Amino acid sequence: MAPMTDKNRVKTRLRSITDALESGSLSQVSRILNSGLDPSDIAHLLESSPPKQRKLLWQLVEDDLDGDVLQYLSDEIRSDFLSEMDAKDVISIAEDLEIDDLADLLQQLPETVITEVLDTMDNQDRQRLEEVLSYPEDSAGGLMDTDVVTVRPDITVEVVLRYLRKHKSLPEMTDALVVVNRKDDYIGVLPLTTLLVSNPQSTVRELMETDIDPILVTTNDSEVAQRFARQDLVSAPVVDADGKLVGRITIDDVVDVIREDADHEIMSMAGLDEEEDMFAPILKTARSRAIWLGINLLTAFLASAVIGMFEHTIEKVVALAVLMPIVASMGGIAGSQALTLVIRGMATGKVSQSNIGWLINREFLVGLLNGVLWSVIVAGAATAWFQDWTIGALIATALLINLTVAALAGTMLPVILKRLKIDPALAGGVILTTVTDVVGFCAFLGLATITYA
Repeated sequence: MAPMTDKNRVKTRLRSITDALESGSLSQVSRILNSGLDPSDIAHLLESSPPKQRKLLWQLVEDDLDGDVLQYLSDEIRSDFLSEMDAKDVISIAEDLEIDDLADLLQQLPETVITEVLDTMDNQDRQRLEEVLSYPEDSAGGLMDTDVVTVRPDITVEVVLRYLRKHKSLPEMTDALVVVNRKDDYIGVLPLTTLLVSNPQSTVRELMETDIDPILVTTNDSEVAQRFARQDLVSAPVVDADGKLVGRITIDDVVDVIREDADHEIMSMAGLDEEEDMFAPILKTARSRAIWLGINLLTAFLASAVIGMFEHTIEKVVALAVLMPIVASMGGIAGSQALTLVIRGMATGKVSQSNIGWLINREFLVGLLNGVLWSVIVAGAATAWFQDWTIGALIATALLINLTVAALAGTMLPVILKRLKIDPALAGGVILTTVTDVVGFCAFLGLATITYA
């Protein structure tokens, strides 16, 4: 029999918890939770459970695991648990968390609780935490950890090694030491792999790498993630506007950013919040979705109003009503393809002012070619169906127009919305649908009105 993988082992334990809950064996649930699962697996189980079961499971998690589990929960669920805690509970959790993880947690708490937590910390930790909290959550400063091992450039490898041995442990994800001068100005990095194989009498200055550019503390977290992905970084130093070292960002935090950005793109296109709880109460879920349903309803009324303008033409030629959805649907798909491509390109930093013009031209030609191809196919099918070549010509022309406009709209909309400081992933789909519906109906029914007048 093949050995059980970690993934299968976790699934087996999660299933055991579910079975134990159904049988009412809470002692068995508590034992598996607190001794058989990692904090990340416990968080996954909590997020996968309905509200009542989730609350029971959270009560069974031992206090010394609370802080570790909270780190892996979505903002909405974490906020629900934190709202039920008093300052004393939060202070207890704070003792075991890294500064950057603690900052993420405190940003969801009232100012009074934050103040109480800060008051319990020593001066050094409090200053470090206040510094991280002073930066926006979606910036390099909000991501960074201020716990960094630094060395001077003029000391030898032997001295560095003696210095490191004085530490009980190094900060997690330490793959390099950061080299600074006496004023804490960033100079370069000294990889641990280089340090361990070098001559003890060599100086840090001789071995350090100075071509590693630091990340400015105000840099957006998405840009940070793009840089980590491009350069395969494990960690990166963070500096302020004067070039002074203020912290470092590690790959574990960047992975969270990448995941959140991906969730945002997918969920926003459906008008949903990426942090929405899958098992949230019915009324709460219905209320959050009702807003975008209402916005979509308004755009649907606009499309219907356009159709109403050509009511008499539709009454004369019933075939128009049968074929209208084809024009709108094909335009919607063509536009969505371009929209998704550009939004993804903007998220990964591949689309910019320097190449958007080329991309618009490319998508215009793609839309035109697809328009020619599919207009011929649909025209042939419509002519054969209704035994009327005029209907075929009308839908062919309308498709050509709508597919071309859809490709252009899908490419340009994200750029325009971003300039207006509107989230393209959230609003782009709704606006694009309106554009393709209105253009498609106007082209098809307008040409028909002229033809059959």
